Amino acid sequence: MLIVASVVGSGIFFTPSQVAQLLPSGELILFAWIVGALLSLAGAFANAELGAMFPRAGGDYVYLREGIHPAAGFLVGWLSFFAIYAGTIAALAVVFAESFGAGLGLERRGILALATAVIIGVSYLNWRGTKLGAGLNNWTSVAKIVALVVFAVLGPLFGVGSLAPWFGEAASHRIGTLHGADAWVRFGQALSPILFSYLGWNACVYVASEIKDPARNVPRSLFLGLGLCAGLYIIVNGVYLYALPPAELAASGDAGEAAARALFGGLGGTLVSIFVLVSVLGTLNATILVGPRIVYAMALDGLFLRGVDRVHTGFQTPGVAIIVQAIVSIALVLFLETFPRALNFTVFGIILATSADTIALFLLRIRQPDRPRPYRSWGYPWVPGLYLVVNVAIGWALVIGSPQESITTLVLLAGGLLVYLGYARIAARA
Repeated sequence: MLIVASVVGSGIFFTPSQVAQLLPSGELILFAWIVGALLSLAGAFANAELGAMFPRAGGDYVYLREGIHPAAGFLVGWLSFFAIYAGTIAALAVVFAESFGAGLGLERRGILALATAVIIGVSYLNWRGTKLGAGLNNWTSVAKIVALVVFAVLGPLFGVGSLAPWFGEAASHRIGTLHGADAWVRFGQALSPILFSYLGWNACVYVASEIKDPARNVPRSLFLGLGLCAGLYIIVNGVYLYALPPAELAASGDAGEAAARALFGGLGGTLVSIFVLVSVLGTLNATILVGPRIVYAMALDGLFLRGVDRVHTGFQTPGVAIIVQAIVSIALVLFLETFPRALNFTVFGIILATSADTIALFLLRIRQPDRPRPYRSWGYPWVPGLYLVVNVAIGWALVIGSPQESITTLVLLAGGLLVYLGYARIAARA
């Protein structure tokens, strides 16, 4: 349920329109969502082995520290916290505020203020206790699964639509407008919002130290959670294609609301709008629940601000880390302002971090061949190797298509290196 809550949020509603702007046919769109699921699964194979080997709080930070070098662990922890988790929180808070604020007639300043208030409120809930955050997570996860299944079943049964505009001669003509390298760049750019939509498939590895029997349950939760999400995504995208012709889907913004209005009328659109808000809020909560464990683990090793490793004596939560994450997320809200910019900033960070995970998997197989591995990555070395190559290709497509957001991520990474060198110098003097 933690993975379902982390994955199924705003992405399935707001990214299909961006995918439709880049890919001109139903075949390509569904294929891209399948590729995104398979890429995430390849990453899950690697993380299942790493998470079962190192069932500790921190996730990527621990794997790279052990597999490559403490500096690599610090940098991926730095990137995961500031770009991936704080960036995701900022993106979700903005999209929640934009959706909710539209009905209130809020202007840009009001939307940013509402996004800030949502981050503070959900962070406070998780600061008060892990059980409170986990309870909200479980309820919203079940609601998401039920609502999406109902939507996917009732849409084709009772709604009026057609798949013809997405397939056949019209789609073939649109595909013919793509040529050579441009086609590959557009496909790679389309994978950016799709990979964002799958973001969170590895949520359980960050709280592995708090999971019962992690050697068994971390791999199971990775595969079951990702499988549920991928199945829901592909089915729901099929309903979008049935409900909306290409021009309408590309211009929809919120594909879920637009499809529901097309299929069921105004009431259906209103109900889906409410569900979108609940879904986004649930994912925001799950992300805020997981993210602080990264800097908490770094602080335990003396590689982050003093006091961030403190656990609240009454609530038994990493309270200081939660506060730090809230401050960083609010800063990103004010800096990035819009959902697409926050999305590309976050996805580029995901690609760098998950590529580093895969490299750590290879190095640990070489350097520590006798270390107990309760789970061994399926398809090694070919599947993780292919995953690494494809990630590099997608990263290059993002650099070409979204240079400002990619450069911002690289500057953030360079800043992390300077911070690490400062900590290393302090440690050497001590």
